[in-house]
Amino acid sequence: MARPKIERQIGCRPAYSCFKPNGVPMKQLPSLVLESDELEALRLVDMLGMQQIEAAKQLGVSRQTLGNIVASGRNKVAQALVQGWALELDGYHS
Repeated sequence: MARPKIERQIGCRPAYSCFKPNGVPMKQLPSLVLESDELEALRLVDMLGMQQIEAAKQLGVSRQTLGNIVASGRNKVAQALVQGWALELDGYHS
């Protein structure tokens, strides 16, 4: 049985529901979901330049867990960019 997921402290919500290649209808594209904790981890580490230990404290997870979340988020972003897939953002608000 898997351990229950710790509630993450998310400090931002995406302004849009997805990013996709220009000129291709969404229904014609494969897509990946970037989870809200992955977006927050990328924001803290890559955009704000926080050290992983500080970002982990802010997100409310261990440093190792943060590293796993960042790696997963980076992989999804890279895959979407390289393969021309849509990236759906979990936690979108209008």
